[in-house]
Amino acid sequence: MADTDVAVWPSWSIAPYFIVDDVIATANYYRDTLGFRYERFWNEPPSFCMVRRNGVTIMLAQLEQSGVMRPNRLVDPEGGAWDAYIWIDNADALNAEFKTKGVKITRDICEQPYGCRDFDIEDCNGYRLCFGHTTEGRGSR
Repeated sequence: MADTDVAVWPSWSIAPYFIVDDVIATANYYRDTLGFRYERFWNEPPSFCMVRRNGVTIMLAQLEQSGVMRPNRLVDPEGGAWDAYIWIDNADALNAEFKTKGVKITRDICEQPYGCRDFDIEDCNGYRLCFGHTTEGRGSR
């Protein structure tokens, strides 16, 4: 490939699919507390919603049977497994934002040996999300 050629890489994304007991309450929590947005609910009564923030989508689904949520940490013997890892631009700023909103932070922000600076939260259903940025090529924040 010549120096002037630009490689075109396919754009991929992924959306975690969280089973929740109350899709409306959960979507509102993600909007009001975590800063996501949503456009609509699907089905009647509502049983599905996609919440979005800065290009990240999380699918929320309410089944007819309640009590079947299974966050990964519940089956992890050490209780620390994430349900989603979300790479962001500035973990320190988001950590500060979440603290002002009373988000349940289960592990405060720190440098990790895998080259990220990140922190964990637990949502209103017990799902564990980790937000972080890579530290390679960055000054310490």
